[in-house]
Amino acid sequence: MRSIRTAATGAVILSLALAVSACGGGTSTGGGSGDSSGELTYWASNQGASVEIDKKVLQPELDKFEKQTGIKVKLEVVPWSDLLNRILTATTSGQGPDVLNIGNTWSASLQATGALLPWDAKNFDRIGGRDRFVDSALGSTGTEGQDPAAVPLYSMAYALYYNKQMFADAGIDGPPATWDELVAVGKKVSKDGKWGIGTEGSNPSENIHHAFVLAKQHGADFFTADGKPDFTNDGAVTAVKQYVDLMAKDKIIAPGNAEYAQNQSVSDFAKGRTAMLLWQSASANLKSQGMSEDDYGIAPVPVQSGTPGADKQVNSMVAGINLAVFKNSDNLDGATEFVKFMTSDAEQKILNTAYSSIPPVKAAQEDPAFDSPANAVLKDTLATSAVALPQVPDESQFETAVGTAVKDLFADAAGGREVTTGSVKAALTKAQQQMPKK
Repeated sequence: MRSIRTAATGAVILSLALAVSACGGGTSTGGGSGDSSGELTYWASNQGASVEIDKKVLQPELDKFEKQTGIKVKLEVVPWSDLLNRILTATTSGQGPDVLNIGNTWSASLQATGALLPWDAKNFDRIGGRDRFVDSALGSTGTEGQDPAAVPLYSMAYALYYNKQMFADAGIDGPPATWDELVAVGKKVSKDGKWGIGTEGSNPSENIHHAFVLAKQHGADFFTADGKPDFTNDGAVTAVKQYVDLMAKDKIIAPGNAEYAQNQSVSDFAKGRTAMLLWQSASANLKSQGMSEDDYGIAPVPVQSGTPGADKQVNSMVAGINLAVFKNSDNLDGATEFVKFMTSDAEQKILNTAYSSIPPVKAAQEDPAFDSPANAVLKDTLATSAVALPQVPDESQFETAVGTAVKDLFADAAGGREVTTGSVKAALTKAQQQMPKK
């Protein structure tokens, strides 16, 4: 999913949500929901460079849907910083939208509230069948063994974006393939007020994505096979330290990045302040900020050694956005029709082109429109070297607890305080203690 999405209070609200039995949004009194007379409310996530850009992308498509079906869709684009808490509040109050975007990493957590419509075989048949969707995208739609809680809408993967001119000026021939190479490149270009790479150090979700991938590369995970938190194993500790050390020890990330949480690292890259950026499907965002596609290259995220692939060669989480329906919507038929429309081959091409993401619908993904060099890297990553974040009910609390621990470690690094293996382990121990007790 896109960045900037989990507020610090998410774990508290989610704990309340999990205690409520099968509540949901979509009521006809005060919740902004549509009804059987032909109206829906849709909460879209902020995918573009601004909420206004998203409205310009989405409103013509919603008008098209209304013309085809007679169903009017009331659109609200919700910033990532607010979206999770807005959704969780809706699950407890019973007042919310009919249809909504969710980060795919939240699928299992929101599924556990009982508020979302399960996508069983019957419901999938109503939108053209489950086999229309790419397997990797379906893997991030809910707890394994249960009917999905949502339907894939946009697929994304992390890639390494690099400034061609800055590389050429430093005598660098091509993008780094390993983390050691990335650090070496970063040190070459970190001078004269410019830095090797940027990050969103104050964004818990962004921190989780990178820590999770690095843990996989060290042969570890943050949960045991039976879904229990395991934040202090050696691989997880090593992964978090490696990530924070890009600022603390290697000094290729500006200390100010410890406070970034609103896509500032993307802006820095677009303005030539940093030479590299790790981001999900960034092309449209960079273009909107005036950076030409000729100015940067795109390569797979580095691995510890060798080339990206399976097992320890994982280099991205399966990122993306899912489309969910509150199951107590007064207009379930209309909501299902809307999901069918948004995941149709034609709309998938339009929307994923606008957001430089990859369609999770097979037929749309095979369209020549998605054969650019950038998309080739993203599609190959999704197919061969990306894995889903843990699809466990406590995933959202994990993002908040561990993501905030990493945020605090970046703050230490920015303040000149030493980041040691011991301090990383202590931070992760504290994070694990914040997880719900079983």
